[in-house]
Amino acid sequence: MLKYLGYFAVGIVIGTLAALFGLGGGFLIVPTLNLLGVEIHKAVGTSSAAIVFTSLSSAYAYHRQGRIHYKAGLLLASTAIVGAYIGAWLTSLISAEMLKIIFGLTLILVAVRIYRKKPVEPTEVRLEDVKVDYRLVPIGGFFAGIASGLLGVGGGIINVPFLTWLGLPIHYAVATSSFAIVFTSTSGAIKHYLLGNVEVQWLPLLVPGLILGAQLGARLAKRLKAVQLKNAFAVVMALLALRMVLKGLGYPAP
Repeated sequence: MLKYLGYFAVGIVIGTLAALFGLGGGFLIVPTLNLLGVEIHKAVGTSSAAIVFTSLSSAYAYHRQGRIHYKAGLLLASTAIVGAYIGAWLTSLISAEMLKIIFGLTLILVAVRIYRKKPVEPTEVRLEDVKVDYRLVPIGGFFAGIASGLLGVGGGIINVPFLTWLGLPIHYAVATSSFAIVFTSTSGAIKHYLLGNVEVQWLPLLVPGLILGAQLGARLAKRLKAVQLKNAFAVVMALLALRMVLKGLGYPAP
């Protein structure tokens, strides 16, 4: 019983951070499952399946807050679905060690990009007034999809910095990313399931906590200032990146 309560608690923590940063949760689900002994390819696949539930929960919470840029989100998803399928297929061609290194290096780039970005509070710019170059959005969505399927992270590691680069305040970027991840993670999860990479028995243990945590994370994000959200995002990414690169290179890491 205590073991199941422990998994529920882990799900709450991951779901909270996932919704807080608009990343779906894979940035924590993958290393957590790997730490618990799940082989990295199966950890990525199982993460993709779990993220479907996390993103649905967080997207619903952000919808109620009115922070989702639906046109940008749908354009991201339109190409991310294809990218996620391709990314999932690529996992069958890449070794576990190389996959960990790719995962870590990607997160390092994200951490640096976000930390250097000057934040804008959502109170300074109304969502309907944000100008977005819609021609570029599908390009970012495609690469976010590849990252999702390949790394099991939902695509938010690309979505959030990409959307902030396009001009969305980070609060809106996080919310829109959560919405787009619903479609991306579903595509990646289907392909991973067909590849036999989804350990279904882990889903009932983690998903209830992930759903509840996503609701809490969306509420917490609403209360944080943009600079706080931005800096926290960068720190989490950097720490996880270091761990995954070290493990991929064969060094011991917690």
